[in-house]
Amino acid sequence: MIIIVKQDAKEERVRDLIQWIEAQNLRTHVSKGDYATIIGIIGDISKLDDDLITGLDIVEGVKHISEPFKSANRKFHPKDSIIEVGEQKLKVGHGNFALIAGPCSVESEEQIISVAKSVKAAGATMLRGGAFKPRTSPYDFQGLKADGIELLLEAKRETGLPIVTEIMNANHLPLFEDVDVIQVGARNMQNFELLKELGKTRKPILIKRGLANTIKELLMSAEYIMAGGNENVILCERGIRTFETATRNTLDLSAVTVLHELTHLPVVVDPSHATGVARYVKPMAMAAAACGADGLIIEVHNDPPHALCDGAQSLRPEQFEDVAKAVRRVRAAALGEE
Repeated sequence: MIIIVKQDAKEERVRDLIQWIEAQNLRTHVSKGDYATIIGIIGDISKLDDDLITGLDIVEGVKHISEPFKSANRKFHPKDSIIEVGEQKLKVGHGNFALIAGPCSVESEEQIISVAKSVKAAGATMLRGGAFKPRTSPYDFQGLKADGIELLLEAKRETGLPIVTEIMNANHLPLFEDVDVIQVGARNMQNFELLKELGKTRKPILIKRGLANTIKELLMSAEYIMAGGNENVILCERGIRTFETATRNTLDLSAVTVLHELTHLPVVVDPSHATGVARYVKPMAMAAAACGADGLIIEVHNDPPHALCDGAQSLRPEQFEDVAKAVRRVRAAALGEE
């Protein structure tokens, strides 16, 4: 349920209304717009009387949200959310574009620091790198785990870039204390116990759409995190599995437009995992920028042929620089940016 408060309503009266609602063991979320204030209500709203609330002189109207995702719903929060990352409060969403780049997996200190310096020079705003790696085969490289996070933090100290890395188990959360953005991979999108634990943190969570999941299911996974009190969620479209075999997955760019209509949360695109082929990353990154994505997450490796993970889809630093320039040109043309 959402309550639309009149523009001229006094703050004291609005506070009284919120306190009364919360006294019914309900949660509220207040969104102030240019013309009205919206109070979103989460919980068992059967105890509230619509007619009683509508009759209040400060209330413009009452609406019920039929979709099962409430906190993530744009009706609940009409303005775009802006997620702040790291000590420097780097902004993502509502025109603030995130360019996240780095290797699939952290392999060595030399490798991660070299890539970090290269992508920063090319315009990256965050460094990605896998420390814990979910792999289809149990015999493939599984990441350096805690040592990988330490190397990411060293790269952060060297470059100042906030770091993004994937979590696989809630028990690992203490290791992520200094990580700026915790990534939930496609395979864990519906690991609900993990999502509940992430809801207890206040760190930004980047959650990837599962390779066989619907947009609604992605939003419901975001809802799990937000229901726990953590509203710092970034959604990621990384391709879905179809009958097509020419690419690793099928990049669903329509999801960006649909998600922006349904939710206030930022939406970034991963063209690397979506295509699985390095030469396809640039055109898909440009297309993602053109359709209004709030950012990109791109795999970059200093030596792709010898990468321990996903070398075929990884760009060299000079290729990433070319992609970054192209994306800036597309945004300037399509969105009127400088």
